[in-house]
Amino acid sequence: MRIISGKYKGKRITAPKKLPVRPTTDMAKEGLFNILNNRFYFDGLKVLDLFSGTGNISFEFASRDAGEIMAVDSFAGCVHFISKMTKEMDLPITTAKSDVFKFLERSPEKFNIVFADPPYNFDQNQFLKIPDLVFERELLLDDGLLIIEHSDKTDLSQHPKFSESRKYGGSVFSFFEA
Repeated sequence: MRIISGKYKGKRITAPKKLPVRPTTDMAKEGLFNILNNRFYFDGLKVLDLFSGTGNISFEFASRDAGEIMAVDSFAGCVHFISKMTKEMDLPITTAKSDVFKFLERSPEKFNIVFADPPYNFDQNQFLKIPDLVFERELLLDDGLLIIEHSDKTDLSQHPKFSESRKYGGSVFSFFEA
């Protein structure tokens, strides 16, 4: 994977092959960040990256000067890799090894952006539990945004907080707002 923009633009990061992940493609990531560039000034943003995997999205936010980034994953190898890269690159990323749903239920913090990239094989109820928890727990700051990455076989548009979706190859980003 590579960082697309910001102070680490072009930097390649090679994750261990044994991690159980499906990183967001460069094409999809570039499309997502083009959308976000039109909505947010990155400097100082608080970001929550759920199911963070290789840290691909967290690294991109950090390269663009986001202020605080929390990367959450249940797999220790992913958390270890993100922590290692964060230290090497001196990035403002904090990691948490946790079940994402439990993390959402107990998080006292609020964020400008919550990004979730759960396994594509989640069933509809598992996907919809993410916006339910984010909005029930009021985890978004004013004008905050929840983004869920999923396959083009999943449709989250029936959720009351759904605002739009964008498709990039077989990946879709669904956006949710208060």
